[in-house]
Amino acid sequence: MTLQATLSVHIGSFTLAADIGVEPGTTLALLGPNGAGKSTALRALAGLRPLTGGVVELGGRTLDDPARGVFVPPEQRSVGVVFQDYLLFGHLSAVDNVAFGLRARGMRKREANTAAAEWLDRVGLAAQARHKPRQLSGGQAQRVALARALAIRPDLLLLDEPLAALDAATRIQIRAQLRKHLDEYDGATVLVTHDPLDAMVLADRLLVVENGTVVQAGAPAEIAKRPRTDYIAALVGLNLYRGTADGVTIKLNDGGVLTTAHPMEGAVFVTFPPNAVSLHKTRPDGSPRNTWLAEVAGIEQHADTVRVRLNGIPDLLADVTTAAVAELSLTPGQQVWVTVKATETNAYPI
Repeated sequence: MTLQATLSVHIGSFTLAADIGVEPGTTLALLGPNGAGKSTALRALAGLRPLTGGVVELGGRTLDDPARGVFVPPEQRSVGVVFQDYLLFGHLSAVDNVAFGLRARGMRKREANTAAAEWLDRVGLAAQARHKPRQLSGGQAQRVALARALAIRPDLLLLDEPLAALDAATRIQIRAQLRKHLDEYDGATVLVTHDPLDAMVLADRLLVVENGTVVQAGAPAEIAKRPRTDYIAALVGLNLYRGTADGVTIKLNDGGVLTTAHPMEGAVFVTFPPNAVSLHKTRPDGSPRNTWLAEVAGIEQHADTVRVRLNGIPDLLADVTTAAVAELSLTPGQQVWVTVKATETNAYPI
């Protein structure tokens, strides 16, 4: 069933305002920093946080509409939820945890346990059916929580930071398994995360939320290619600037000029990746069109490269090899020449 929601939630001085639409068989990720309103949106969809205004509809059925006095409580919604800390019942076995929702909906114990065992088998935990939560690893607990949410065959699945509690190695494995289960699920899914990799791998569409407001929406590849806020640019690893284009020349709002390969006019964003930046001790001969002097502000290891933060007009991030750091004798406070080829930039309308 299709989810259509216009969310308006006021909590003290904070306001969440977001339009959410999810088709059956697809996953929408709400991506944003802590405190952006992502979990508030999820709780509103689940019925755990009544709306201040707006409406929530699932398959044409109104679940929340304060203007009309309609509110369907959580237990009467066809919604499955996987919470960040899973919230498994510590005194129940894995199979009893999964069967809980089925029995709460009136299914007999034997039938509920049979269905729960089948779900545990589907998530690869048949051998752990009688284990209590304290006997499960983080990844196993996450799969039990997912099986419990899916066992009731909900029309809407809500995932609140489902991988956040896992270590890095387990996270890679469980992310791939979760993608498989989401592909097999024919309902609508809303995923809340602050991890861009989770969003890119698991979601069909992204909704980026900052300070309670949707700042960008679209396919993961499009958002990664054309970020529209500094937060998104930092997540996907791009230098982002705003400016005014006159042909291939862009005058940046915060100072400096960049040259691009393709002419544009008017207000634009312009990006380039840190690995497109070259650093030099002296101004290079026959240099690319974009060349300026900058000061090293910081140096830190970043994955298999070294990230250099530079203050200049404009400021930027550069990714270089450890060999380049040694060759250039890079230290904070040192001045270097920066070059970026015009063909490495990407400009698009604001």
